[in-house]
Amino acid sequence: MLSFVNDYSQGAHPQVIEALGRLSSETHPGYGEDRYSKKLEDWVRQNALAPQAQVHVTAGGTQANRLVISSLLRPFEAVIAADSGHINVHETGAIESSGHKVLTWPHENGKLTADGIREILWQHSTEHMVRPRMVYISDTTEWGSVYTKKELEEISGVCRSNGLALYLDGARLGSALSCRENDMTLADLAALTDAFTIGGTKNGALFGEAIVLCRPDLFPDFRFMQKQQGALLAKGFACSAQFTALLEGGLYWELGERANQMAGRLASVFAQAGISFYLPPTSNQIFPILPGPLSDALSDKAEFMLQMPVRGGVVARFVTSWATKAAQIEELDTVLWELLHGNGDSVRM
Repeated sequence: MLSFVNDYSQGAHPQVIEALGRLSSETHPGYGEDRYSKKLEDWVRQNALAPQAQVHVTAGGTQANRLVISSLLRPFEAVIAADSGHINVHETGAIESSGHKVLTWPHENGKLTADGIREILWQHSTEHMVRPRMVYISDTTEWGSVYTKKELEEISGVCRSNGLALYLDGARLGSALSCRENDMTLADLAALTDAFTIGGTKNGALFGEAIVLCRPDLFPDFRFMQKQQGALLAKGFACSAQFTALLEGGLYWELGERANQMAGRLASVFAQAGISFYLPPTSNQIFPILPGPLSDALSDKAEFMLQMPVRGGVVARFVTSWATKAAQIEELDTVLWELLHGNGDSVRM
């Protein structure tokens, strides 16, 4: 069965496995006090041009999001997100369980806009409702799109003029900053946000997210919160060592670019079959609109996600990763051709 369900089904890139193997013969302090964690923080400070930044590692994306958001907000404060945002749709109320409301605005191509933030601020103006205090965005978005530098500058400007913290979820940052449509650097993110993450789980690591606090003064008790929420890893060195293996030498960006290239090939397969897309393919997530009969038939041959029904079919999600092989794309091409043009069991478009 061909699988395009997600980008974290494989274990880890061989160089990451090799780095983890070396740890078996080493002894390190726990809880992020090790040399790998120091190297990771030094790398981020140098490459993001953010000498004041702090870096904390944790196991997964939902854990990182809950930790960053709940460590900044007071009990009566809320976070703003696109209605499609991960913290609103796919985290089982993790933010709400920490006592904070998620205020949503309809997304535009997966993105939150500066105007949407302004509207929510206008709607929440007194002590009789929660006070917006933070904005959450993700890059790439849950619909595979990426923010431009201009868009991020506009959002950052609204946040800073209204006393809002800006947090960017970078679970798929490798794909975002490596795609052709991107015009931002790590330094841009550090300059325009108050915190962001560098995702490892979905880009070659066995597990792990690196939380970058660009404004550590906003998070004075971060390690206390991290410990209380079960997110301060005793073996933090096992996470940091993976990131140093990925980031030093540029492997992280190479893997993101490879995932995007495989997605581009996959998008071409669908386009050549006359299948359109819900949004233009940009990163390693693509969203073809499959006629119902084709979706049913294809699901017997390949694994993928169904996003939502639309007139004439269903929006599907196909995801590629650093480990996706060209042969898998070619095999899907053959399967698709046979379903559409083969004898006997062909599907009508």
